[in-house]
Amino acid sequence: MPRTKGSKNRATTSADFDAQIKKLQKDKAMLEEGLSKTVAQIEELKTDIKSLRESLKPQRVEIKQTEKEIAKLEAKKAAAEAKAAEAAKKAEAEDVLKKLLASGVTADEILEKLK
Repeated sequence: MPRTKGSKNRATTSADFDAQIKKLQKDKAMLEEGLSKTVAQIEELKTDIKSLRESLKPQRVEIKQTEKEIAKLEAKKAAAEAKAAEAAKKAEAEDVLKKLLASGVTADEILEKLK
């Protein structure tokens, strides 16, 4: 009679369901613990975000106030520079006028040169 194909040396599976159940329950408990830790971290991050949002509003207000102060100072600086430039032009004109008067030029001739 011919031999049947396939090996007869198969390992028999044990039907120790209690051990498998206990192992799976341990795995489930570990997963649940990890899940609870993750949820706790998420809640902690949410409270951190809330506190940071609350501190954000005063910072924005402070930035706006600082920007307004900067704009005021820049306007004052521009006005002061314009005033200084005008004073310099006036001083230069007076110097030119004095030089012309010292050289013997009449007032009518000076007015014509200024125009």
